[in-house]
Amino acid sequence: MDRLTEQLATFATTLNFDRLGDEVAQSVTQHLVDTLACAFAAHDCEAADIGRRLAGGQTAGLYAGRTLFVDATMPLEMASFVNSGMIRKYDFNDRFPGGHPSDGLGAHLALAGAAPFSGKQFLVAMMVTYEIYTRLCDGANLRKLGWDQGFIVAVSTTAGICNLLGLTLEQTANAIGMSATASVPLRVTRSGELTSWKSVATPFAARNGVFAAALAAEGMVGPGNAFEGRHGLFDNITGPFDLAPFPTEGGEFTIDQILFKYWPLETNGQPAVWAAMELRERLTPSDIDNIKSIEFFCDELTRVEIGGEPEKWDPQTRETADHSLPYIFARTLVDGTISIASFEENRVQDSSLRPLLNKITVTVDPAIEALLPDMKLVISVTMHDGTVLEVENTNPPGHPANPMTDEDTANKLRLMGEPLIGAERCNKVIQAWSAVVDVPDLRPLIYMMDF
Repeated sequence: MDRLTEQLATFATTLNFDRLGDEVAQSVTQHLVDTLACAFAAHDCEAADIGRRLAGGQTAGLYAGRTLFVDATMPLEMASFVNSGMIRKYDFNDRFPGGHPSDGLGAHLALAGAAPFSGKQFLVAMMVTYEIYTRLCDGANLRKLGWDQGFIVAVSTTAGICNLLGLTLEQTANAIGMSATASVPLRVTRSGELTSWKSVATPFAARNGVFAAALAAEGMVGPGNAFEGRHGLFDNITGPFDLAPFPTEGGEFTIDQILFKYWPLETNGQPAVWAAMELRERLTPSDIDNIKSIEFFCDELTRVEIGGEPEKWDPQTRETADHSLPYIFARTLVDGTISIASFEENRVQDSSLRPLLNKITVTVDPAIEALLPDMKLVISVTMHDGTVLEVENTNPPGHPANPMTDEDTANKLRLMGEPLIGAERCNKVIQAWSAVVDVPDLRPLIYMMDF
């Protein structure tokens, strides 16, 4: 097998709980609670509904999976798709530059809902997925090359599931080889007018990763040179790259570099919400009507991702709106806050908001670019009488430099879960999952969220 495949497979099969330690275990537990909050929010999303329909009547087969919130057992890869579809739907889950490490966690939860795994086993498998995710993001740099994050979701999910299944190094390498060679998706998924596929592409990749792990477990041999072989990833797409050392190689865990989201929208739009709320406190409703122009100053990635295409000034879908810097700001300025409901179709297509959207321009500021990975957004508002107001936001809540607390993520789960299971049950869920490290079998914790 090639060097990179061996490095990934070795880490996936040698990481154990003793290597984590209490601090890392607590950090990954917080990400798990946050992920469950995101799944509660989208329990009835289209992807989950379609996945359940497609799996209707299927027997679970050799590798069973269980969906969240509904007592349904089905083939593991289908349950993984359903769960990850809920986690990903509202762009509310954690994020590392290049994508969302928790996109693959629906697979882990599907497997843990159908077979006995301890909390410690689960957290280790989750860390395999997270640590591979962050290193591949940094090393492969696929987004800048025009490829989508699904490649990294597929490979990292594969590795985490191999760990949870207890596969050998050889089996894990086979699974990674299959997943890597078959999972290089186009980034057109996130360009122009976005569709519901934007939030389904990575659950699809996670499903493929799970299937690769199951194939390898049953003896399928995959290519061992997916990265460095002739016509492999290095040859065809990325060129050679190295991964930062894994914790088993003397490197550091990267979990604390992963951002949480306070608002259900694209990462680079988070500062715009806080800035709009601050500006609203300085304006009356009539003042908003008297705005002449609004100029955003941001980094290049923010402009490209959410402020550089004409569709962002006239969004027609939820997925375009939650990736539209003008819409995010204008909706918050008018309403005073933003929520999942802010992206419903009638709100997104609200014609009364278009005049305000059309006053907005986006400019890249090299000084802000130089601050990365710190986030900063500066907004200059010119009124018709010539008055200029300026607001800015740096490192919003959830950024690694301004982290959310355990109580913040617990409150996020309460906000999403209480309307479905009530306050008392929701508190029990938070208490149980916050202590997941000591749980001998995760299945009762998964069942307690059913409704």
